[in-house]
Amino acid sequence: MLDLDTLLSQALAEDLGSRGDITSLAIGAGNYPAVGRCIVKDTGVLAGVKWAQKVYSIIDTSVSLEIHKSDGEACRPGEIAFEVYCNAYTLLVGERLVLNLLQRLSGIATLTRAYVEALAGTGCEILDTRKTTPLWRTLEKWAVTIGGGKNHRFGLFDQFLIKDNHIDLCGGVRQAIERVLAYRSAQGLEAPIVVEVRNLREIHEALGYAEHLDRLLLDNLTPEQVARAVEYIGGRLPVEVSGGITPKNARAYAEAGARYISAGSLTHSARALDISLKIRRL
Repeated sequence: MLDLDTLLSQALAEDLGSRGDITSLAIGAGNYPAVGRCIVKDTGVLAGVKWAQKVYSIIDTSVSLEIHKSDGEACRPGEIAFEVYCNAYTLLVGERLVLNLLQRLSGIATLTRAYVEALAGTGCEILDTRKTTPLWRTLEKWAVTIGGGKNHRFGLFDQFLIKDNHIDLCGGVRQAIERVLAYRSAQGLEAPIVVEVRNLREIHEALGYAEHLDRLLLDNLTPEQVARAVEYIGGRLPVEVSGGITPKNARAYAEAGARYISAGSLTHSARALDISLKIRRL
């Protein structure tokens, strides 16, 4: 897994190639002291200022950044997120990567905040998933936390998630759970175990192993179906729900008894916030 310094450096290298910013070089942008003003043009939750600062420091350690809006703050059109002082070449080289980060991550934080507000007072938490942009997972999951959400498993290595395909391959819920328990014991692992269940029969089988499990995942059910399942489970395990859940219907699932809602839309469908960077000579 790439560390973020390496990831950001490689993202800059993708843009610069072996020749650098030939347009900015042609106009002698490096000779101009300048300020870049990051202007928010949307309503939402700001996320990515710390990474913008990191990008510019990778390009030029002498960069000075004056922050006006911090990560996690609500923002409105016309507000200035930050001002960055350096030569114009540095500003132009970092501009696109900085805006890509800010727009994408702010979009994720904004959508996450909408779920958090919809669930306020219910005790239900919103979780992200692995439906992330390749190699941007750390950044995107960070943006979820900025919006007030919680992180689900990071990858395939830190949680046992027994899903429908695993169950079908093993021939049933009981068989899949027993294989996972045997493997976890043999490997000396402490990773949590979550089991996806599709009907009351599978719930019944999974509850036979309740002392070894961390929660049950109900996928693609209506709030009414979730309420019936939660009643049957009777508090023996926490319930996570997923599948087609939006900020508009999330509260209904929480009130049906869900302790967690996982939504891939947080990272695969968030609309980027409109943010720009305007540069002027000093």
